[in-house]
Amino acid sequence: MTYHLRYQVLPGRDATGLARYCVDHAIPEVVLFYGAEELHSGHPAGVGEDLWFEHIAQAKEVLDRYGIGASLNPWITAGHTDRGRVQDLGFASMVSPLGEVATTCASFACPVWREWVAGHYGRFAGLGFRVLWVEDDFRYHNHEPLTWGGGFEPEMLTRFAALAGAEPTREELVAAITAGGPPHPWRALLQRTWREAQLEVLDAIRDAVAGRAALGLMSSRLDVASIEGRDWASVFERAGVHRPHFAPYADVPGTRLSYSLAMLELQRAIRPAGAEVAPEIENSPHTEWTKSDTQTWSEMVAARLSGADGMLLDLHPFVTGEPQRYPRIGELLDRSRPALDFTAGRDLETYGVGVPWWPDTAARVQGDGTIEGLIADPLRPADYLLPYGVPIRAGIAPVTALFGKVAWGLPDERVEELFSGGVLLDGHAALILTERGYGSLLGVRVEEVTDRWTPSRRPYSMERIADGGGLLSVNLQPALARLAADPAAEVWTRVVTPRDEPWGDGRVAYVNALGGRVFTLAACAPERLARCDDGQALAQRAVRWLGGDFPMVTGGPHLMPQLARVGGRWRLAVVNGSADPARPVLSGVPEDAVTTLLAPLAEPRRADATDVELPHRGYLVAEWPA
Repeated sequence: MTYHLRYQVLPGRDATGLARYCVDHAIPEVVLFYGAEELHSGHPAGVGEDLWFEHIAQAKEVLDRYGIGASLNPWITAGHTDRGRVQDLGFASMVSPLGEVATTCASFACPVWREWVAGHYGRFAGLGFRVLWVEDDFRYHNHEPLTWGGGFEPEMLTRFAALAGAEPTREELVAAITAGGPPHPWRALLQRTWREAQLEVLDAIRDAVAGRAALGLMSSRLDVASIEGRDWASVFERAGVHRPHFAPYADVPGTRLSYSLAMLELQRAIRPAGAEVAPEIENSPHTEWTKSDTQTWSEMVAARLSGADGMLLDLHPFVTGEPQRYPRIGELLDRSRPALDFTAGRDLETYGVGVPWWPDTAARVQGDGTIEGLIADPLRPADYLLPYGVPIRAGIAPVTALFGKVAWGLPDERVEELFSGGVLLDGHAALILTERGYGSLLGVRVEEVTDRWTPSRRPYSMERIADGGGLLSVNLQPALARLAADPAAEVWTRVVTPRDEPWGDGRVAYVNALGGRVFTLAACAPERLARCDDGQALAQRAVRWLGGDFPMVTGGPHLMPQLARVGGRWRLAVVNGSADPARPVLSGVPEDAVTTLLAPLAEPRRADATDVELPHRGYLVAEWPA
């Protein structure tokens, strides 16, 4: 297990304490920060760059002397956020869709900034680092205080005009790319403009470090990168090491592990199989008060189960000196290692309900007048299924879940493949597919989509289960599709009003003309349905009906599984996202499977799968021959 400690040695201090700390805790590599967070005064240049260069060179020399590997993490490329800083280097500033102008964040179209960033990386590459990282500020979105981000500055609009053969104002361009109805051609052209500008900068950085260091890329959310038109294949041709974002920066309920598990899985599908991957475990603000050891441990195990080679650790404060001041962090790393070594396995193949994603989805989404309206969140099916004990995998699978705006991204040439298998749809996806001309494959007619706040004498309220008449709440759903089932379909639930009046069909199962099975929910946000045991039973029953013959989990709320083949063996790893202990029930797992309990910060131990108490954020791992 490889720890990569991201650490900022304070100016005027040497790195001896850091090197000794790494020796004491078997940390083979440090990723050195400089000019980060509190010490950030803008893009370093001139005397400021010289001081950091000399300081980093001295730190690298100390690490070399102790046999500790080193990579480098310049904290900014375009710039994270202004935070009151002002740059005076002549960079063209980012401009937001609303016309807000950044004071430090630079435009990807600016030649002055391009020369600076390539020269900066090239200079520091000469110090002999293994990897030079490109920070996740290498993006158009999320540059506070800009609304949404940048990419609308005059320099970028000039590039767009040359490509489009038209010169719209910023306001006209924003209105066109976000308008409702079929996407305006300018949207794809602006994405191409952004993509080409970004790749040109990445080319310049790659060329500047070539032959001296590998280039690593830190990435953010897939759905927002899709708005930018990011071409992941082209990006990974230039940067062969990947840090996927997957975990929150601070303590959150264990139920949010579904986000982390899904982020890790979907990003596996966008990078080359042989790429080195090191997910990031981060506290922000950087202090052990921000995130518990238990959460940190559980996120590290999740990363390891996803096939990570190592992980980038942001655990120490940036401005308070030697790492020895924080013995609890060293203890966390030492106590975590046994579980991380146990869950090793780089080459794995995951199984479960497919969660597909197409990077160009945002180019096909019908807009609502805002940039944010182009977001199509690919994680929503995972947020629905994982807490109900159903494993997921990236891409189209024998059983696939397609929710919401992601249905716009489904390529026409893959429709037959998808609908020849099992497909789980939400109401919004059913509407989109109907509008795209595929309604005959669904077994339902979407009469309308009604949002929660539309005044009505017959508001939706509950689902009544057809077998037995039990009730489930849909009262808080933001929107519901009024479904009318085909006569050949099977209606599993019906939506009713508070007075038990019929409103529409709720969950509908249908075998289509291709021989595929389709299960449609009226809910337009199934992941936000009120959860209960009946809801779990219906979800797992639907997946089984669709053809899911893989193991699933019951026995408590938020028991989230990962199913994979690793090294010739099946592995089912179940994490408890509830704060209460649970007794998992593993269906579809052989009785002679070897099961191991991974309790937070404890040594792995053999356990009886039929009688084990799984603690908060603990993992139960079952293995058997493939």
